[in-house]
Amino acid sequence: AQVDVTSRRLTENHHTATHLLQAALQEVLGDHVHQAGSLVEPMRLRFDFTHFEGIGADRVADIERLVNRYIRTDTPITTDNMPIDEARALGAMALFGEKYGDIVRVVKAGDISLELCGGTHVPATGVIGYFKITSESAVSAGVRRIEAVCGEPALDYLQSQDRAVRSTAGMLNVPIDDLDQRVAALVEENKKLAREVAKWKQAAATGGSKNYLDDAQEVSGLKLLAIQIDDQDPNGLRLIVDDLRNKLPSGVIVLGSASGDKASLCAAVSKDLTGRVRAGDIVKELAPIVGGGGGGKPDLAMAGGKDPSKLGEALAKAPEVVAKLAG
Repeated sequence: AQVDVTSRRLTENHHTATHLLQAALQEVLGDHVHQAGSLVEPMRLRFDFTHFEGIGADRVADIERLVNRYIRTDTPITTDNMPIDEARALGAMALFGEKYGDIVRVVKAGDISLELCGGTHVPATGVIGYFKITSESAVSAGVRRIEAVCGEPALDYLQSQDRAVRSTAGMLNVPIDDLDQRVAALVEENKKLAREVAKWKQAAATGGSKNYLDDAQEVSGLKLLAIQIDDQDPNGLRLIVDDLRNKLPSGVIVLGSASGDKASLCAAVSKDLTGRVRAGDIVKELAPIVGGGGGGKPDLAMAGGKDPSKLGEALAKAPEVVAKLAG
């Protein structure tokens, strides 16, 4: 058997960095932080820990900065085997719920960290080089997760991020320092354009709405309008329904729209008919046909689906559903 030296050195970096990370978390967040799980690999580390709230970007930056400060001290890493009671008396951290023998291995990084650990480590913190947090997230109630890279993988990560930033700045033809402002301006401009497009779509649809009423049919003594108007999002459908309700004061309206790979359904029932037919019941019957679900109030309900190709089938079934519900 042979040890893969490159893999071993990378693993050592990430393992010792995990110890430094736990120390930094306790320093920045408090002594309540304890390990709740971890993963150490040659190219990355993952550390789960107990904490009662989310961690803001500034505090994540503080944790990262502190770990790198520990690294720059180039503190020697020492190991010692000793009775477990002696290790605990020294303040060595142990994993909650883990079973230990009478003699344990203690890994110490100067005054930074003291833990019970049987893993492989670097000879001194400076060997790690650099530590970079790549993500921070929630795992479950009271448990957070940090993923990070160090050493050569950290350099690879930073260079990849740098290439992405430079490429984006180049596409937008702005200096890197102005990139965030340019992106913010584009996002705002896109929102304005989207609102304008939505207005034009709705105007085009509602402008001819009086023609839609020609398609209304009689079902169980009430009027039903079930039609498809494509390229409308749920908000657009709702506005069109409101316009149609003004022109059909008593009746049931079921609209469907295909937009990209999504299907939307909107059902409306005039107030005088909600005792017989409920809009929520209508969409519950029709939504499964387009591969989705939905609900709402007795007079207005929305649904979405993943199969817009079945919208025609869903709308064709609307008379049957309304007749059944109306009794």
